[in-house]
Amino acid sequence: MSGYTVQAMDPLRAILHLDMDAFYASVEQRDDPALRDRPVIVGGHPKRGVVLAASYQVRPSGVRSAMPMARALRLAPDAVVVPPRFSAYAEASEQVFAIFERYTPLVEPLSLDEAFLDVSQSLNLFGLPGAIAARIRAEVAEEVGLPCSAGIAAVKFVAKVASDLAKPNGQREVPARETRAFLCPLPIARLWGVGPKLEATLLALGLRTVGDVAAADPSLLAEQLGDTGRHLAALARGEDDRAVVPDRQAKSIGAEDTFAEDTESPDVLQRALHSHALRVARRLRRASLKARTVQLKVKLADFTLLTRQRTLEAPTDDGQRLYREAADLLAKLSLPRAVRLTGVSAQELVGTHSQLGLFVEKQARSDRLNAALDAIAERYGQGAVTPADVASLDADTEEDEVRRRAGAARYDVQRDR
Repeated sequence: MSGYTVQAMDPLRAILHLDMDAFYASVEQRDDPALRDRPVIVGGHPKRGVVLAASYQVRPSGVRSAMPMARALRLAPDAVVVPPRFSAYAEASEQVFAIFERYTPLVEPLSLDEAFLDVSQSLNLFGLPGAIAARIRAEVAEEVGLPCSAGIAAVKFVAKVASDLAKPNGQREVPARETRAFLCPLPIARLWGVGPKLEATLLALGLRTVGDVAAADPSLLAEQLGDTGRHLAALARGEDDRAVVPDRQAKSIGAEDTFAEDTESPDVLQRALHSHALRVARRLRRASLKARTVQLKVKLADFTLLTRQRTLEAPTDDGQRLYREAADLLAKLSLPRAVRLTGVSAQELVGTHSQLGLFVEKQARSDRLNAALDAIAERYGQGAVTPADVASLDADTEEDEVRRRAGAARYDVQRDR
């Protein structure tokens, strides 16, 4: 039974962590046959930008996400640099998550390209967890044309580690009884929350592997690291009782992206907010939720974080309304420097049927329109229809594609100088 037994009284959880492989780069390789099997970097300007994604063909050179582009191109001078297309990535993400939701309503998005799924209650319908993961990966490959890796375990932390180790385009299952044996030999950097500083502290204490942390004196860890020490010890033992929290149970639903290059362009910022708002609205409608409050998130080039929010007169799940509110909040900000990241989140969530009046109201025109748009998007993709008032901000036209290719060529010219 691969470590999972279905019992009436105390069933073990079956958690999947699904993660798209080099997501942005894989979308570019899928959409442009000339890029397939080539070393591809999705990123910004060669001298000022950062790597947003690196294909597996370029990773042996040492190129990784978040690396400065200048360093990446020194490591991989023959790589093809492609500017990002966030609307294409958002559309692919919507298709992928629609597949996830065929197997369980308990889908917790972590980003555009990864999620936790709790399939504990899906076993009678679809088989063992490993079989469910394999089916999902096969459907993503066939229908979306992208590779996906999976980790299967009884807890979220172990599922995440397992999917990391299964990359690229693989899956790894850790039966519950083998959790400690799986974790013990791994380096301490595999523990959630262990960055370079904390890793140095743990190494100074003589703790080099996850097993070392699991076996360490709890009082020593608590003395040296406080609550962090106790938390790390629990993870090292494979103890992680966090539930998979789908959108319908979340306190907020958000979307954000980091720009390839810091920007001051109002058009670029509005385009980003529009994309965020539409993604958030689709997730709200899928979860049968509406938002009372819209929050804008802006991270500046120096990593200063700014947030502004507004409470609406009536809850909404309409992307255009979310966009207009976020854009207005942005317009009222006096930005002292370029922007690194933007985000939009929906907060104070309520069910769409939780506040019915005495009389049944007619469905609002925007609700009918959104339902129609969702149906079209489900069948033909998110880019099939774009609202006219912001089409110029969000559409990937033929001219945009020409500019994108010209940009890639321009990067090659500048790099060769």
